[in-house]
Amino acid sequence: MRLNRSTDISLRILMLGAAREGLLTIDELADAVAVPRHHLAKVVQRLQHLGLLETVRGRSGGVRLAAAARTASVGGLVRELEGETEVVECTGDPACPLSQGCRLRGALRRAQEAFYATLDPITIDDLTAPPVRQVLLSLGRT
Repeated sequence: MRLNRSTDISLRILMLGAAREGLLTIDELADAVAVPRHHLAKVVQRLQHLGLLETVRGRSGGVRLAAAARTASVGGLVRELEGETEVVECTGDPACPLSQGCRLRGALRRAQEAFYATLDPITIDDLTAPPVRQVLLSLGRT
C-alpha cells in the first residue's frame, strides 16, 4: 500500500510538532519537511480542522501540536487522512471484467485492514521517541 503525499506530509508535521516545543512557523515546517510552503499550508489547515494542530495568528504566530495528537493512533490517522480508498479500483470506467467472480478485491481489502491494524497501537509520541527525536530537532535548523 502506498500513502498519498498529503498523508506522508501530515505524519511528518505531527512528528516534528511532537519533538519540538513551542510554535513552529509554516516556513520552518516547509523547510524541515522539504515541501512547498503552499502545499504544507493546506496540510496544516486540514490537521488543524481535525484537531491535531493548534494555530496562533499574528506576527509571532505559528502552529503547535494539540495535546490529543500525541496519543493519536497512527492507524486511525492514516485511515482518516487517506479516506475510504481501496488498493485497487474495480468499479471504475470501464469496470473490471473480472469483478463478478474475482476474489482479489476481498484479499486486498483484508491486507489493507491488516496494514492499518499494524499501525493502530502506534502513537505519534511513539514515532518521536529517542533517538529519532534528536534527528527531528535538527531538521530545518541551520
